[in-house]
Amino acid sequence: MISPFVGVLLDRFGPRKLMMFGVAVTGLSFILMSRVQTLWQFYLVIVLLTVGMSFGTFIVIVATVGNWFIRKRVRALGILMSASALGGLTLPLLIGAIETYGWREVLFAAGVGFWIVGFPAALFMRRSPEDYGLLPDGDSPRSDEPSGSSVATSRTMRSLPRETAITARNALKMRFFWQLALASSLGQFVSASNLTHLHAFDSFGVGLGTAAIAVGAVAAGDLGGRAGMAFIGDRMDKRVMLAGAYAIQAVGILALALINAEVLGFSLGLLPTPFYVIGFGLGFGMSIPLRLTILADYFGRRSYGSILGLTSSVNALFGAGGALFAGAMFDITGSYRVPFLAMAVLLVLAVPLSMSLQSRERVAAIARRSLRRVPTGRGPDAGV
Repeated sequence: MISPFVGVLLDRFGPRKLMMFGVAVTGLSFILMSRVQTLWQFYLVIVLLTVGMSFGTFIVIVATVGNWFIRKRVRALGILMSASALGGLTLPLLIGAIETYGWREVLFAAGVGFWIVGFPAALFMRRSPEDYGLLPDGDSPRSDEPSGSSVATSRTMRSLPRETAITARNALKMRFFWQLALASSLGQFVSASNLTHLHAFDSFGVGLGTAAIAVGAVAAGDLGGRAGMAFIGDRMDKRVMLAGAYAIQAVGILALALINAEVLGFSLGLLPTPFYVIGFGLGFGMSIPLRLTILADYFGRRSYGSILGLTSSVNALFGAGGALFAGAMFDITGSYRVPFLAMAVLLVLAVPLSMSLQSRERVAAIARRSLRRVPTGRGPDAGV
C-alpha cells in the first residue's frame, strides 16, 4: 500500500531525503520493538517498521542505482541485490546473538546499528549523474570542458544513450506493464512460501537439522543467481533469461513437493532435495535483477521510482497471498504437497508470459503513438 507513494515522492524529492526519513523510522522501530510488552504494541511497531523500511531500503536504493546505469544496469543491480542475499547468510550469527544476549538486546542493537550504517549511506544518495555533469555507467563527459559547466552538461545530455521515458500513468495503460507485473507476481507468490519450507520438511518426515541445512542452502543459490546476472545479464535477451529463471524456480518448488514422496510405489527420499536447493534459490535470485532492469530499460529513468513502486505493490499482494495459500492448504489437506504442486504449475505460466513480452522497440513505438494522441494543451508530460 505504501510503495506507490514512495515511488512518487522519490521522483519528486530525490532519494536522500526519503532515505534519511526511512532510516530514522526503521532504527526507531527496532528499538521500540525491543521494548514491546503487549500484542497491540507489537502490531503498532510493525506498522511503523513497514513505513520505515519502505522509505529507507528497497525502492529508494534500487531506483537510485537504476538511474545511474543504462548499459551496465543488470550488472549494477545484480551486485546490489547480491548484497541483500549476503545479508541472508548471516542468519546463523543472528540466531547465535539472540541465544547469547536475548532478542530484546539484539533488536535494540539492530536499531542503533541501522542508524550507524544507514545515515552515512543516505548521504551518498544522488538522484542521477546528469545533475553533476556526469554520464550513466561511470562514463565521463568530454575532458576539454570543465565538469559541471553548462557546456559540459549540454554535451552530457546529447551523448546519453537514447531512452524511452514513459510516465507511471501511461505505464499503467500498457499491456507490457501488466504482463510483466503478473509474471513477476507469480514468482513472488511462490517465493513467499519459503516461510513454510522448514515446517514442510518436518511434515515430510525430514529431521530438523537436515531441513535447516537445506533451507539455509537456498540462500547460497539465491546469491549465486543474483551474482550470476551481474556477469551475464547485460549480454543476453533479458526476457529469455527471466523465463529461464522462472522455469528453474518451478523445478525447485516441484522438487520440494516430491521430497520423501512415493511415485509409482518408489520412495524418492531426499533425492529431490538438491534440485530444490539449487532450483528454488537460483531461479529466484536470477529473477530479481532481471525484472528490476527490464522495468528501467523499457520505461526509462524519469519515472522509474514511481513505476517500481507500483510494481512492488502488485508483487507484495501476491507475496502475501502465497504464504497464506501454503499455510491454509496445509490446514485443509494436512500436507504441503498440494500447495507446492499448485505453485509449480502457476510458476510455469510465468515462463510464456516472460517470453512473449513485447520488445523494447515495440513498447517505445506504442508510447510514441500515445504521445501523438495527447489532446492539445495537456503537454508532453501526459505521455512520454
